[in-house]
Amino acid sequence: MRRFLLALAAAGLMAGAAQAAPPNLPSHEVPNGAGDIVVPFALSTPPAVREQRSYQQLLSLWRDAGGAYGVPWEVLAAINKIESDFGRNMGPSSAGALGWMQFIPSTWARWGLDANGDGVANPWNPEDAVYAAARYLAAAGAQDDLSRAIFAYNHAQWYVNDVLELAGVFSAGGGFDAALGSSTFSGTAGPQLVFQIDDIERRLVKARRAVNRAQRAVLAAEQKLADNDAALLAAETRAGDPELSDDEFLRLEEEVTQLVLAQEGVAAELDGKRIALDEAIRQLDDLRREAEVQASAVTFSRPLVNSLGGPQFAGNYVFPVGGGPEVVSVAATHHDYPAADIAAPEGAPLYALADSFVVYSNASPTGRCGIGFKLQLADGTNYVYCHLSYLEPEVVEGAALTAGTPVGLVGSTGNSTSPHLHLQFSPAEAYPQQEPWFKTFAGLAFRWQGDPAPAPTSARSTSNPVFDVVDDSVVSFTG
Repeated sequence: MRRFLLALAAAGLMAGAAQAAPPNLPSHEVPNGAGDIVVPFALSTPPAVREQRSYQQLLSLWRDAGGAYGVPWEVLAAINKIESDFGRNMGPSSAGALGWMQFIPSTWARWGLDANGDGVANPWNPEDAVYAAARYLAAAGAQDDLSRAIFAYNHAQWYVNDVLELAGVFSAGGGFDAALGSSTFSGTAGPQLVFQIDDIERRLVKARRAVNRAQRAVLAAEQKLADNDAALLAAETRAGDPELSDDEFLRLEEEVTQLVLAQEGVAAELDGKRIALDEAIRQLDDLRREAEVQASAVTFSRPLVNSLGGPQFAGNYVFPVGGGPEVVSVAATHHDYPAADIAAPEGAPLYALADSFVVYSNASPTGRCGIGFKLQLADGTNYVYCHLSYLEPEVVEGAALTAGTPVGLVGSTGNSTSPHLHLQFSPAEAYPQQEPWFKTFAGLAFRWQGDPAPAPTSARSTSNPVFDVVDDSVVSFTG
């Protein structure tokens, strides 16, 4: 690591080459004492207007803060991206972390500072937060052991690896070996590449949300059409009663006429909604292809691939939810029977977890499973996906899927209270998260909620399937 820092300094990349720091910055050797800083009245309450900075402003800020405390600016940049997505997702998190660099309030009380000179040490302010992060890393020994200092910032080895890997992309090369302290140069990299991918990421998020909105609009219009169909049928049935009086018949005849006209309007509305959905899907597909091109240009850049939501491979398997451990998490158990509830933001991309074919699919948000499908692997193992917000049109009964094929977006349809992918075997005789392939992705594609899943304790034997076979041709969602 010392050799890495020296190499950065020799290349002019070390933060010490940055511009002059604000005056009177507190030392990293001694934490704040009682009354040393003034914090916002309600520290955990986000400001009404969240401050944003341009890429160029951020680049200058990272360099200046790193130079003030002797911390590589690339590390500050990587933490800023991973922790808050450059100030877009500032929390508070479920653990209480908040602001631009995701400080726990107690840690902010010890190491927070006022870098912009307004008299308040504010973690929601980019200058205060980035300088405080540099101070904290310096206090944790960043100049002697960068990995250890990053681990102190967030106690997870996958986090250390992601920060160092992304810091390498921010530098002039495509990555660096944190253990050996050496850089690996591989094509175009640096801040410009990170910012280009960040732009694509933001557009991908918007495109996925647009698909979700368009999908909900289509489903609402389809329900409206179905309700109108039922009302029309009921009116026509009543009008066919031979015992109706002339006045009643004329009233029902007028009602039928109005319902027919309304039906035509609803049908036209549905056609428009479907066209809008097709256009949203086309734009998402275009961005996916653009993201694939950008991701392929980066070596040692898994954090950026995660941010784009790309599929992650391990052997013959792909983790079914994209986004990475910063946003995807899994509990070791399920609330009532063996299954994995994989928490992720609504609209996060979903992938076929292995080469397989579709046994059954349901594109309507009905039953306990909502929008979902079942796929079968070559060895006969069946997996069920539930609660999607959107199902790719290609995911239909009999379709062959290769590992990593997009299958839909995370949602909360059916019997669900928050966005997640419900993944289970069919029949549900064991926990998917106990499978070796699943555990391989821990810290790479997801993080554990609490303790990791234990090793399997019994063979797949219990059954509580989401899909129950009713007869030879009908399959229904029941769990």
